[in-house]
Amino acid sequence: MPRVIHFEIQAEDMDRAEKFYRDVFGWDFQKWDGPFEYVLVMTGKESEPGINGGLMPRKGPAPQDGAPLNAYSCVIEVEDIDEAGAAILKAGGTEALAKQKIPGIGWSAYYKDTEGNIFGLMQPEGNAKQG
Repeated sequence: MPRVIHFEIQAEDMDRAEKFYRDVFGWDFQKWDGPFEYVLVMTGKESEPGINGGLMPRKGPAPQDGAPLNAYSCVIEVEDIDEAGAAILKAGGTEALAKQKIPGIGWSAYYKDTEGNIFGLMQPEGNAKQG
């Protein structure tokens, strides 16, 4: 069964966001050595329940004040990203960001559900299909 495996926080000012979460929750941050700017977020010990995430530059305007909900994006691990994407579209969801290869990790894509909520899919590299 697909599970939420990762969250992502988008930030206008990466350093400011990192400082906030470090000061408030004591989270640890580590720059990812990948092809784009991304910081890994460790929220606790691997032996304890919970998930880790990432901090990334915001790709558009910040959510407006007064909006009913601003949230982190959650990422769901799937066995076949193309199959999951097709199921999302068939169920009335829409593509938010096309599938892209994350070197050494797998394939990633983002969708909106029928309510406009954005979430990510991750197909681990061991299952990654080209194209």
